[in-house]
Amino acid sequence: MRSQIHLMTPLLPEGGDELQDHALDVIQKSAALGNRQHPVTLGAIRELLRIINSYYSNLIEGHNTHPYDIVRAMQREYDSEPAKRNLQMESVAHITVQRDMERKLRDEPKVRVTGPEFLCGLHGEIYRQLPEEFRVVTHPETGEKSVVEPGAFREEAVKVGYHKPPAHNSLGVFLKRFDESYTPEKHHGAQKLVAAAAAHHRLTWIHPFLDGNGRVARLFTDAYFHRIPVHGFGLWSVSRGLARRNIEYKSALSGADAPRRNDLDGRGNLSNEGLISFCRFFLEVCLDQVEYMGGLLRLEELVERIRRYVELRSSGMIPGPAGEKVLRVESARMLQEVLVKGETARGTVLEASGLKERTGRTLLGQLIAEGLLVSDTPKGDVRLGFPIHAAGWFFPDLYPTLSR
Repeated sequence: MRSQIHLMTPLLPEGGDELQDHALDVIQKSAALGNRQHPVTLGAIRELLRIINSYYSNLIEGHNTHPYDIVRAMQREYDSEPAKRNLQMESVAHITVQRDMERKLRDEPKVRVTGPEFLCGLHGEIYRQLPEEFRVVTHPETGEKSVVEPGAFREEAVKVGYHKPPAHNSLGVFLKRFDESYTPEKHHGAQKLVAAAAAHHRLTWIHPFLDGNGRVARLFTDAYFHRIPVHGFGLWSVSRGLARRNIEYKSALSGADAPRRNDLDGRGNLSNEGLISFCRFFLEVCLDQVEYMGGLLRLEELVERIRRYVELRSSGMIPGPAGEKVLRVESARMLQEVLVKGETARGTVLEASGLKERTGRTLLGQLIAEGLLVSDTPKGDVRLGFPIHAAGWFFPDLYPTLSR
């Protein structure tokens, strides 16, 4: 019975017309994010969001590695404690795979993000970079241990809660139907986003890998959004929204696993009501994250938060990275100049400070050393940076504060 393809139906929600309205709202508001700041500044925010995305995606799996420690790992500063070091390696793997995935989608427009090769590629790249301990899974009932093969479909039966995914020897059939049904080219307009939500659930329902299915599903969803495309995506994180409502997320996934309840619950094997509820929940999470970032990216409000951060640093009320010295209040004018213009000559930034040249250059050097300003060359133009020690002040509630 677990090999019959009809077990995955319905593939898309039947009815639930309001879903397209929700999807259209997400698409429109996400596209507007690209108008909130200079493109160069938005690029820096996307880099920050990769770190945040990694943090929240792993948090859903029960692995808590604070963005501070993720950044340390990206700089090859790993914790001496093996367990923490392993979690850092996991986070860096996620960021690396996400960055490589986005590059692949840009360079290879014909890549099928719903295809088995793409999904296996995501899984393989993640698990090849993970510590050996993370590749061993224990059967919850028998206690037997199995080793996860990077990029390989599972070759044994599994059970996820009350859900029994398709038999391992039928995965090819289910994934072929998955590819045919959800490829973005098959859908139009806002329906593409509804299809992305449905595909997110059905991929977890198939559970093609022995472990890592949640990670792959979330990266796949990111890829799907890029391929649709959802303009402005990358300036907000689906994983952040799902992690903040983790219990509801897993409940919604489970509800869409349920069999059809009665004759009014669609015409497929699985509950149509459950699939509609999951898609509605998923789109609500997307909209919440779009609106959250939309508020934070308003120019005048971001300028004020930067000014407030400098004010607190100048008074010594909050420390800089590793207890760095205070910032002069003139830093606010320098950062604002770069924020508005995106990328700015150093001389222009010095003029904006109103300081004498020598003092201004010393302050500029401090801003660069702290990562608040970034430059590709020793004398090149500077652009705004969003180092973790300041990002929480620039974007409140983006991630939890660090408790030591």
